[in-house]
Amino acid sequence: MESKYHYFKRDISWLSFNYRVLLEADDDSLPLFERINFISIYSSNLEEFYKIRVAEHKAIASGGQSDDMTQEEARCLIHQITEVVNNQMEDRIRIYERKIIPALRQHHIIFYQSKQEVELFHQEFISNFFKEEIFPYLQPVPVCKNRIKTFLRDNRLYLSVRVTRRDTGEKEYYIIKLPYSKVPRFIELPRQGENFYLMYMEDIIKANINRMFPGYELDCSYCCKISRDADIFVDDAASSEVMVEQLKKKVKKRKIGAVCRFVYDRKMPDDYLEFLVDAFNINRDELVPGDKHLNLEDLSHLPNPNKELYAQLKPCPMKLNCLDEKESIFRYVNKKDLLLHFPYHSFEHFIHFLYEAVHDPSCREIMITQYRVAENSVVINTLIAAAQNGKKVTVFVELKARFDEENNLATAEMMKRAGIHIIFSIPGLKVHAKVALVLRYNKEGKQTRSYAYISTGNFNEKTARIYADSGLFTSNETIVNDLHTLFRVLQKEVTEPKFKRLLVARFNLLPELRRRIGQEINMAKAGKEARIILKMNALQDPSMINELYKASEAGVQIDLIVRGICCLIPNQPYSKNIRITRIVDSFLEHARVWYFHNGGKPLLFMGSPDWMRRNLYRRIEAVTPILDEDLKQQLIDMLTIQLKDNRKAGWVDENLNNVLKREPEAEPVRSQYAFYEYLKEKNELKFPDAKCCKFVSD
Repeated sequence: MESKYHYFKRDISWLSFNYRVLLEADDDSLPLFERINFISIYSSNLEEFYKIRVAEHKAIASGGQSDDMTQEEARCLIHQITEVVNNQMEDRIRIYERKIIPALRQHHIIFYQSKQEVELFHQEFISNFFKEEIFPYLQPVPVCKNRIKTFLRDNRLYLSVRVTRRDTGEKEYYIIKLPYSKVPRFIELPRQGENFYLMYMEDIIKANINRMFPGYELDCSYCCKISRDADIFVDDAASSEVMVEQLKKKVKKRKIGAVCRFVYDRKMPDDYLEFLVDAFNINRDELVPGDKHLNLEDLSHLPNPNKELYAQLKPCPMKLNCLDEKESIFRYVNKKDLLLHFPYHSFEHFIHFLYEAVHDPSCREIMITQYRVAENSVVINTLIAAAQNGKKVTVFVELKARFDEENNLATAEMMKRAGIHIIFSIPGLKVHAKVALVLRYNKEGKQTRSYAYISTGNFNEKTARIYADSGLFTSNETIVNDLHTLFRVLQKEVTEPKFKRLLVARFNLLPELRRRIGQEINMAKAGKEARIILKMNALQDPSMINELYKASEAGVQIDLIVRGICCLIPNQPYSKNIRITRIVDSFLEHARVWYFHNGGKPLLFMGSPDWMRRNLYRRIEAVTPILDEDLKQQLIDMLTIQLKDNRKAGWVDENLNNVLKREPEAEPVRSQYAFYEYLKEKNELKFPDAKCCKFVSD
């Protein structure tokens, strides 16, 4: 019997989110370079989407095995993705060409888009710059099927050129790789009066391309690029040692994966495109028309020569006054749980927590998970210092963290050399929990007051400045013991763990979530207030969506704050009490926080998992209840502020449209900045000697 419930397709929902990112570039109220950065983020997101998701679907469409879809379903989905992306590209081109470029000009930044735009006073500079700085690195390679094999590297920009021999009139094709590592993508030209000038590297090449082909007439030239399958499959049943060796080999081959996208200048003539498709054995399903300038993720590096044109002013991470240089985090957490919110609070507090463990004589052992860490990580260096100071340090390293495999391997080997005990990936599972544990013992060897840290984000000081996450410090004995049990599971010392407070995916998380939703359903059926607020990055698991559909049908009021994928369809008979809010602003919303009204005695949870099938069934995830009443209220206030956002929040409707909340008469609420002010006020009110935390330019 067919279910009455329906769901959005995961990938189409993700494209809706990425389009919401693009809409930030269309917002005239934002600083110009902030809008330019959102085009970069949109483009970078799309690149990764093709390398992973679309590449996977193409493999299935070509006959690969899948439990999730048939070969025909994969083909239909690829077609749908192509249609959506092509429509979005029209908007991206409109925003970039009709809004961003003219806006730069209004601010005296002239961004030459072609040779024809170049003023006379710059032509000699462009000619000399090409000859001296670019030409030595260019190597035209003839394109000739069956005679010359040319390999196009992943995500590298190429200029394809068609020329005509003067003596025979014969047309020839060449491909030129742009020298990314040698020459900047954006070239600053000499200033003239109050105007600044910029030009793409490829446009300078085009303006001088005749120099490269003596004896030929230039016919035309267009940019193109290849995206290759970047997913890495390793034998999940293999031992850690085998998995490490597999990853080392396969990471090196990532750049030569199967083609999943061929992006080309949409103005390229049909016969030209046909020649390239044939020469490079491109499947027509892999064709994605782009703009004249590709790889716009590079716009994040666009120079800003006009120093009067400021970037977005963002909150400077504040330090809590209760944790000044004289105050021990251990001593504070002995008395009261502590909740940090990044990037509003400084990540240095977590580093300080580790430093205390390094120098505390009672601290004998530190345990932590590593999913994604910064390069040259302060966290890793501090753990190494702990090991060198005689502490037993155990780090669980998730090797299968996509695009971080090499960094994780390198840091793991460095830590191993320093004497840190490394546990690698568990066969068949990913460990996505973001947890740390400090175990302390007295002189008799008996465990004394110890500390647990459970977070929604990675131990990465760089992303902690741009990802909005929350982390809880607690010395609650039950939670500390639960976390110790979890690490014993990771070390394969325990196979059937019992957790009393911590919720751990694949053990007690799902039953507890169903129980909490069921409790709200019972409340609604009894005519009492029933309310659920779920904040997360993604909601995709059909079984949990069904639980929310049932709750809505029972009358439970449900607010979802979901940044990315959301497969639940609102505004249906079975979802009329569910609203979906999406927030896209200066920081990436990354926290997972769940609220259940619980008959007026709210329950709050926070942790690492989204409600995706992979998180709930195939990963180790950790979620903690919030027990301190003040901290509960802090999270409730955060959720309330986000639901009131009428500047950067929007609803997702039944057609996956991003319906922005534009209420001209309402008091403006921009939740990320409002929450920062909320936290700053709490810091200053509670500790009157607090220094004002000013906004700084990012």
